[in-house]
Amino acid sequence: MKIALMDSGIGLLPAAAAVRRLRPDADLVLSSDPDGMPWGPRTPEDLTERALAVARAAAAHRPDALIVGCNTASVHALPALRAELEPRVPVIGTVPAIKPAASDGGKVAIWATPATTGSPYQRGLIRAFAADAEVTEVPCPGLADAVEQGDAEAVDRAVAAAAALTPPDVRALVLGCTHYELVADRIRAAVQPADLPPVVFHGSAGAVAAQALRRIGAEPAPDAPPSGGLTVLLSGRTGELPAAALSYAEGRLLAAAAPAR
Repeated sequence: MKIALMDSGIGLLPAAAAVRRLRPDADLVLSSDPDGMPWGPRTPEDLTERALAVARAAAAHRPDALIVGCNTASVHALPALRAELEPRVPVIGTVPAIKPAASDGGKVAIWATPATTGSPYQRGLIRAFAADAEVTEVPCPGLADAVEQGDAEAVDRAVAAAAALTPPDVRALVLGCTHYELVADRIRAAVQPADLPPVVFHGSAGAVAAQALRRIGAEPAPDAPPSGGLTVLLSGRTGELPAAALSYAEGRLLAAAAPAR
C-alpha cells in the first residue's frame, strides 16, 4: 500500500502521521513545493498549476491514493486534481472540521489564515453546518509561516494574537489550516481558561487519513509491522524532510519510523 500526500510545505505532516499510525506498513510519498511556497497569496489559477505539478510528481510514484493536505489547495485545486488523476488515483481533499465542531451548538471558534477567514468558502461551511452555533472566525496572520519555518517565538506571538481574538468561553475550536495542528498544544495553552472545562479541538488529519483508507478499501491496522517506507519530494526532486519538520512530533515520528525508499 502506498499513500501520497501533497502540500506547499509541512502542513501535510499531521495527515501523514495519522496515516502512519493507522497503517505502519504503508509506504508514504510526501510531495511539497518549497520552490513555490507559500501558496496562499497566489491566484487560484497559479495555485492550481503549482498543485498540479506537485500532484504529478507524487503520481509518478504510483500511489494508491493522494491526500491534499492543504485547506487552500483543496478549495481551489481539488476539481482540477481529480479531473487529471481520478479514477486511477483517488484524491482526498481537506475540509475544516466545522461540522463536528458545531454539532452540539454552543460557541465555536475557527482559526484560519487571513485569506480563508471570512471567505465565501468558509462562510458557506458555516451556513451549512454551524447554523445553530455561535461562531467566531479568528484570522491568524503569520501563524502558518511561523510553523513552516519552525520559528517557536514567532509561533507564540501569532498564537497569542489569535488567542486575544478568541472568546474565552468557546467550547470548540476548529484548526482551519493543517499547519496549526502541528502546534495544537501551544494553541491549547493560550486559549484554555483555568476555570472552564477543556476546549475541544477539531483538526482534519485523522478524518482525512481514515477517508483515504476507505477510498482504497483498506482497513486500519495500527499493529501492522512498521515496514512502510518514506519518499520525500521537494518541488519534484527527491530529498529529505526539511529541518523544520523535525521540530514537531509528527515529523519525528515519520523520520524515525520509516526507512527511505
